[in-house]
Amino acid sequence: MTRIGLLSDTHGYLDERIIHHLQGADEVWHAGDFGSAEVLMTLAGLAPVFRGVYGNIDGPEIRGTEPLVQDFTVEGLRVLMTHIGGYPGRYAPPARQQLAQARPGLFVSGHSHILRVMPDARLNLLHLNPGAAGMHGFHKVRTLLRFGIHRGHVVDMQAVELGPRALPPAAKRSA
Repeated sequence: MTRIGLLSDTHGYLDERIIHHLQGADEVWHAGDFGSAEVLMTLAGLAPVFRGVYGNIDGPEIRGTEPLVQDFTVEGLRVLMTHIGGYPGRYAPPARQQLAQARPGLFVSGHSHILRVMPDARLNLLHLNPGAAGMHGFHKVRTLLRFGIHRGHVVDMQAVELGPRALPPAAKRSA
């Protein structure tokens, strides 16, 4: 079994809670909007395998190392990952085309800041959006996903709440 830690929309923010929940992962995946090269580099060092895509807020430094779309296979499961993907029945037009071509069993996107784990019976895939792990955005709770991939199947799915988006009062005063 390959253990995966999946997050998105860090927007330049990485704390010890995120790092703690990614410990022990065989692979760390980031579905875009890193926000800084420092976040990318830290995440890339947390597991033997790192996979990421750039998001709409990521500048040339991140776009120079991370692709718009990742298409890869883990334990026999084909995975397609991009930042702006939409949801089953309402995929973004580029994602719709990519899904039709790749025919993955797992589709990962970010961007919405809303954690979702949704099967798509029409395309015979599982769609994952880990929500947002950073502080920027309208989400109330920071989230990420942990799961395994075993013999072509997603197993042991865990949604992890990292705490509120708002900074603690002491941090707000000193900022």
